[in-house]
Amino acid sequence: MSTHRVLVAVLSVGVVAGCSAAEEPPSSESIDIAKIGQVASTFGPEFQVTEKSSGLDPKALENQRPPEGVEFEPADCAEFASMQTLPEELKGNMSAVIAEGEGNRLVAIALETSEQVPLNTPSDNCKKFSYVAGGTRGTIESVPAPQIDGVETLGVHRVVQAAMNGQVQTGEVYSYIAHLGDYQVIVTANPLVVPDKPTEPVDTGRAEKLLTDAVAAIRS
Repeated sequence: MSTHRVLVAVLSVGVVAGCSAAEEPPSSESIDIAKIGQVASTFGPEFQVTEKSSGLDPKALENQRPPEGVEFEPADCAEFASMQTLPEELKGNMSAVIAEGEGNRLVAIALETSEQVPLNTPSDNCKKFSYVAGGTRGTIESVPAPQIDGVETLGVHRVVQAAMNGQVQTGEVYSYIAHLGDYQVIVTANPLVVPDKPTEPVDTGRAEKLLTDAVAAIRS
């Protein structure tokens, strides 16, 4: 497997990590995933914003399985990293808002599923773990997620470094999830890669607010 494919695969594992206590999810009758489009107005003219809607494709949202040769520390965190995000047979719909600007790419996705999907949460010793595969190494750690009334929220930060073309390249992404029974909201944020320019830090405050705004929008 090429170093580039290892970089992509390892960065994709462990979408959900860490959790916050929550009350019972609100009635699904009050939720409309199409209303996530309301968050587009929170981005100024410096952002390029795109809206998309489609049927649910679990494969498009799944965590890629760790490539062969990856060693995890602690070793038992490999099982958590390999967990499937959504069952392949799951049906439903999804709507998304994608915003690129100020050196960041932020994506907010609202999912409506045919049945409730339990959240995979790590054991205490896997709230931060590392991995190595040849010239690739990185960490996956839980991060604070916004507290939202009646909603279970999760957050994770993934960083991977890989030797490519004689240079060490770094990728990172923050992911936040809000679980509302048969519905979920997922927000991801990562730096935009612009040739010959340093990457900007991820605006985690904006990403967290985007999760809160997206949940409020689909519940309005």
